[in-house]
Amino acid sequence: MAHLFNRNVVLGVSGGIAAYKSAELVRQLKELGADVRVIMTRGAREFITPLTLQALSGRPVHSELLDTEAELGMGHIELARWADLLLIAPATADLLARLASGRADDLLTTVTLATASPKLLAPAMNQQMWRDPATTANVTALAERGFHLIGPADGEQACGDVGPGRMEQPAAIARAAADLFSSGLLAGKRVVITAGPTREALDPVRYLSNHSSGKMGFALARAAADAGALTTLVSGPVQLPTPDHVHRVDVQSAEDMLRECLDRVPTCDIFIACAAVADYRPVAVAGEKIKKGAERITLELQRNPDILATVSARADAPFTVGFAAETSNLLAYARGKLENKGVDMIVANDVSNSTIGFNSENNAVTVLWADGSKDLAQASKAAIARELIALVAERLGLAGD
Repeated sequence: MAHLFNRNVVLGVSGGIAAYKSAELVRQLKELGADVRVIMTRGAREFITPLTLQALSGRPVHSELLDTEAELGMGHIELARWADLLLIAPATADLLARLASGRADDLLTTVTLATASPKLLAPAMNQQMWRDPATTANVTALAERGFHLIGPADGEQACGDVGPGRMEQPAAIARAAADLFSSGLLAGKRVVITAGPTREALDPVRYLSNHSSGKMGFALARAAADAGALTTLVSGPVQLPTPDHVHRVDVQSAEDMLRECLDRVPTCDIFIACAAVADYRPVAVAGEKIKKGAERITLELQRNPDILATVSARADAPFTVGFAAETSNLLAYARGKLENKGVDMIVANDVSNSTIGFNSENNAVTVLWADGSKDLAQASKAAIARELIALVAERLGLAGD
């Protein structure tokens, strides 16, 4: 069953009589597991109060583009980056026209332009307005730009007319929203993804590790499962819930992670190494807690196995994707890693940038392969993950299936 667990949905409500249905739509989205934030146009506030939608969503309602309090909290760009989906219901004829012309003269149209995530429109208007050639042209233009549409439905309208133009029922819209995350691009494929840090023990209470939160790897696992893949997530120690329909294997050290990956490589089609694996581990692990004494101590380290290189070097290697988390010379290091480790694809990200580095909710990456590359602009890690999975499917020749 389709769901919206762990999905961030921005619901835009424009000024039509169907705005009253947005209250039920918020409830339906939340029942499917979504976290919902609402944007209301000025016209929408004439039909339904912000207080109603705030109470149902459990979040403040956003309405003004230049709102000092909103800019200090979640401004329009942050709102766009937060969204895994922008859903506009109702989408009036006026709003469709403004979106088609690329307007950005209020909060809703500005967020729409700034959102990289999928966008779903639920039109609602008088039947003659829907049939007008101008509306038809606007809808066609938006569809060509990648907007998804649901409806409108046919039936009796508030004005007394009968015909197409009624906004689809909230339950149908919520299901359509959930279905957008089930692409089927990797249907039946087996995917293994590593995530999070590793911990290399020094003694029974101390270890070497890093700042990786695991968020990118977990987002990739969710996106792969949504794409229909049989997904295994091999995770270092993180505090994140396991994505639905994902088999999770918890590990501690780099050697643990390598062992679990090698057990699964012979039967997997795609291997994505997103974990931040420690490069070194102690030569010897103290059996008891190391006591404080000398002003200085020497710690002897040895190299950990390179999980990505080990997998890609196998005769039965799957399609292999690595990550290059760098703080300088990003593309040069990433290209070198691509060539030296013989992988099919490298995802380069700048972890020195606090807005897209460790523990951040957002990311921006450059994806490299032997004869090409693609930049993925800053967006939520969930949105980046979906783009990466789609790119993997494209490289495998599965995107058109």
